[in-house]
Amino acid sequence: MKLRGRRLLSIVTAVGAAVGVLVVPAAVSTAADGHGHAGVRRVLDRAVTEGGLPGILAEVRDGDRRWFGTAGVADTGTGRQRRAQDRFRIGSTTKTFAATLVLQLAGEHRLSLDDTVEKWLPGMVHGNGHDGGRITVRQLLNQTSGIFNYALDPEMLRHYLGPEFLEHRFDGASPEQLVRIATSHPPAFAPGTDWGYSNTNFILAGMIVERVTGATFAGELARRITGPLGLTGTYLPRGDDPSIRGPHSRHYSRLNMPDPSARVYDVTEMNSSWAWTAGGMISTAGELNRFFGALLGGRLLPPAQQREMFTTVPTHGWIDDAAYGLGMSSVRLPCGTTVWGMGGAINGSWSYTYGTRDGRHLVATNVNGDWADGDFQPRNPIGVFTDVLRAEFCTGGSR
Repeated sequence: MKLRGRRLLSIVTAVGAAVGVLVVPAAVSTAADGHGHAGVRRVLDRAVTEGGLPGILAEVRDGDRRWFGTAGVADTGTGRQRRAQDRFRIGSTTKTFAATLVLQLAGEHRLSLDDTVEKWLPGMVHGNGHDGGRITVRQLLNQTSGIFNYALDPEMLRHYLGPEFLEHRFDGASPEQLVRIATSHPPAFAPGTDWGYSNTNFILAGMIVERVTGATFAGELARRITGPLGLTGTYLPRGDDPSIRGPHSRHYSRLNMPDPSARVYDVTEMNSSWAWTAGGMISTAGELNRFFGALLGGRLLPPAQQREMFTTVPTHGWIDDAAYGLGMSSVRLPCGTTVWGMGGAINGSWSYTYGTRDGRHLVATNVNGDWADGDFQPRNPIGVFTDVLRAEFCTGGSR
């Protein structure tokens, strides 16, 4: 499995204060089920000792059993280990929460997946070949709209990818500004004729949630999902708040520099308003597992909308052996097992949460660095995550 360029890296940010390198502890774990998950533990160790990452954590849930493991550190300055309650930025996993809200509204007949974007956001998507009257809500959620990805705009790339971010760490943008950036470029393809990862789709989805409900996205998220599920560490930052509330790991970045000797920066505090409903949320490993367990298990959506979410289309230029539904993806592992969930990336924090289709067996993994050295391929955390999934779902995490 490999990342193709910038497509999966949906939100990339960084801010600078150089950090040192410490000798880091080997993997430690806590287990309510008595299983050691030795295969996963080995990957966690390798991610730090060979991949050069500051720290990594993983939580496995299998039925009623829970296992948590970690290697490396949460803070290179103090040497503190990562903890199960640590919060981190989840990047594009935000898209699954956004899609769930839209599908709940569809289940309540407050909107239809066949509605056009123009119906809910008149005049918002137009210019340079974009036409919101030809794009449906479903096409936003399954990434077949063809709308240009604002994150790939050259100025956005300069500001949010690489060293220039050090000057723009607290810059933000409104959803309307992000859509205007997108529509200043021609579409990637005509609606419904192809597949292409675009953060703009989920900015528009968030705007539609607010238009339909008359409430903020963050408020609807709390009322409909995080509140009922008791996800007290999962939220979308409000406004320009650059902080991570509550206990959290520090986030570290090489600012997308490929050289293994590149300087590392602490990028924990950042304004993520420009990511918003495409990638701005914060959560924990345990709460991601709880959310995906409820979603995969059919406890958040009516049956019709559940079927819609898991109706996939082929992808390309993204992750090998993946398919994409409505804010939900599947990945076929080398052993033939298919897992369901989503990954997310933001400078300094990369995450993966995938599991079985019934939601009973899940693994959530996060690294607090945005690179991977050594034998991990590609040279970013995707190679680490792939090895975790293989260890848990192919070779057996307890062996």
